[in-house]
Amino acid sequence: MSTPLLEVAANSVASALAAQAGGAGRVELCGALELGGLTPSYATLAMARERLRIPLYVLIRPRAGDFLYDDDECEIMRRDIEACVALGCDGVVLGALDADGGVDMERCCGLIAAAGGLGVTFHRAFDLVRDPRRALDDVIALGCERVLTSGGQATAMEGAAPIRELIAQAHGRIRIMPGAGVTESNIAALVVATGAHEIHASAKRQLPSGMRHRLPLLTDMQGGELRSDVEQVRALVRAMQR
Repeated sequence: MSTPLLEVAANSVASALAAQAGGAGRVELCGALELGGLTPSYATLAMARERLRIPLYVLIRPRAGDFLYDDDECEIMRRDIEACVALGCDGVVLGALDADGGVDMERCCGLIAAAGGLGVTFHRAFDLVRDPRRALDDVIALGCERVLTSGGQATAMEGAAPIRELIAQAHGRIRIMPGAGVTESNIAALVVATGAHEIHASAKRQLPSGMRHRLPLLTDMQGGELRSDVEQVRALVRAMQR
């Protein structure tokens, strides 16, 4: 069996470089991890592309909240995808649902067409679908490379059984990548429980703020940044490979 690959959700250039230094096999670049991840700025994307040697996928998500998008939001996503193509990224991470909890095939087809030859991951919008088995067949029909999922549960470990069922249903036609709540202490068990060959984690920690001037009434604006940590990435890779 091949060694499992770790994908790190990196919320900055610094996080992406930490993921690379720690031994991650791929970066999913995003912003605002505290909101579940949004499309990063163009400058963040451009700098990450310049400095990374490992594959770079970019989250295409214009706002927090649900995955029911209107025409303007889809145009925003299409233009962001075109920027990824122009900068030479390796892939994009996207997803759109209809109001009844199905994969929005028309909108997803348009976004995937904009990606051209880039790889495509269908993100955790998948965890909100009404019928996961039908949705998986739809995502396969779209031509996506992989699905990021927690098995419809709060964490991938809680969703390990449905993830394993999805892997069986996929039967090699698409990769199923567990993610959500993945840590050094559970990643090896997750690989065993699901049979997955790719795992998604953020490996993040909150850095202390360097500010000496602080206002006691505005503590929520004065914390240090969340950043992927080299040692946490290394620990995840080691644990996953045992």
